[in-house]
Amino acid sequence: MAFTSSHLRLYFIMGSQDCPDQDPIDVLEQAIAGGITMFQFREKNSDLTLSETVALGRHLREICRQHNIPFIVNDRADLALILDADGVHVGQEDLPAREVRRLIGPDKILGVSAENIAEARQAIENGADYIGVGPMFLTSSKSDARFPIYPEALQAIREQLEEPFPIVGIGGITASNAHKVMAAGADGVAVISAITKAEDPKRAAEALAQAVGSTKM
Repeated sequence: MAFTSSHLRLYFIMGSQDCPDQDPIDVLEQAIAGGITMFQFREKNSDLTLSETVALGRHLREICRQHNIPFIVNDRADLALILDADGVHVGQEDLPAREVRRLIGPDKILGVSAENIAEARQAIENGADYIGVGPMFLTSSKSDARFPIYPEALQAIREQLEEPFPIVGIGGITASNAHKVMAAGADGVAVISAITKAEDPKRAAEALAQAVGSTKM
């Protein structure tokens, strides 16, 4: 799938552990109906076996394909290859981005987390297609999340990059603060709990889509 920065506009991240009281398949379908533009399968510390993880991943991938939405796998290049995902996203402590690029080839999407300009430049050099900057705000979705770096850090990265490059903000983003991330120079926002913990995932996604869509870049 050809990747463009517009795919980052509303980037939804989810695994079964994020919606214990709901069916993740239903949550994804509702999120798509609400306007998400990209999806990342992030199965972390869940009760699923590896076989169940693959089965769920295949189902979620097919839903994304039906709607022409990029399907990304978090961390696991091996799982991404098994699922024939559109790409992989890795953090600074995961498999090195350069090695992931070598494994998945030149045509898959590669996202890399970065907190500062040095990490951002290294990610680009290693073959990233986009960088995820965060956490923007306090978040409870990731047990290993660091202290917030706020939109100002994203703005600093944007201003110091020599050329335009796709950036998505992540961490504690809601419909009420997404405009701050977009105003800092992000191409979009990535969310987990803003959708998975909502009583109505479709309506939550619609509110986020409206928030980022109404922001002038």
